[in-house]
Amino acid sequence: MRNGSRIGSPSWRLNWYAARSTSSSSPARAAKEATSTIPIVVAGMADPVTDGLVASLARPGGNITGNTFLGPELIGKRFGLLKEAIPGLSRVVVLWHPSAYGEATMARILNDTKDAARALELQLQLVPARDPGDLDGAFAAMTPEHADALISLPSPMLFTEHRRIVDLAAKSRLPAMYNAREFVEAGGLMAYGANIAELFRRAAGYVDKILKGAKPADLPVEQPTKFEFLINLKTAKALGLTIPPMLLATADEVIE
Repeated sequence: MRNGSRIGSPSWRLNWYAARSTSSSSPARAAKEATSTIPIVVAGMADPVTDGLVASLARPGGNITGNTFLGPELIGKRFGLLKEAIPGLSRVVVLWHPSAYGEATMARILNDTKDAARALELQLQLVPARDPGDLDGAFAAMTPEHADALISLPSPMLFTEHRRIVDLAAKSRLPAMYNAREFVEAGGLMAYGANIAELFRRAAGYVDKILKGAKPADLPVEQPTKFEFLINLKTAKALGLTIPPMLLATADEVIE
């Protein structure tokens, strides 16, 4: 590594920590504020340009690079898949984490959510959860509205709490669409998005390039090109849902 850093040195530890553990805009911003020279690799950013982490995807221009999971761009697709699964869908409750990403990115995510619902003529109820302690109250707030389904917006905090969220959705008998396979593997109904584990594996490649002398400023931020759609048929049956055969045929994985 440049600047005389060695394995075991503080610079090495920060680089390796960033590559292994930084997975969203907020910790990346904190790391960037702490140093403008030590390379930082971030896995699974939402919108690094809007959040001010990089100058552009092609030429990051600073000490941060990594990959993105296309946070705002996939919201409309998730709404469409949910509507296909539940043809009579009219009311959707949205679980979201207000500080999951930068203010501008969160505004974009909410705008895209509202636009997607409007295009499908769906009524929305936005329910925030600012920390894990808010989740029970958030689901209690959903009950009186009698929503037909739930969509969970991208958030590292919500991802960490995925098992609890799936359990709360099941208790509320809410069919739910998520953004990562881990939710479906834990019993959630459906998910559509990039493979998070694969994003972290690919981030390790950036660390290798930097250790061989590459500069983060010159390493383009990678966007995923492959997305996975998962359906949990066991959960569908428990909710009394019959998933249309045509939708099942498009799934990359069906859990029975």
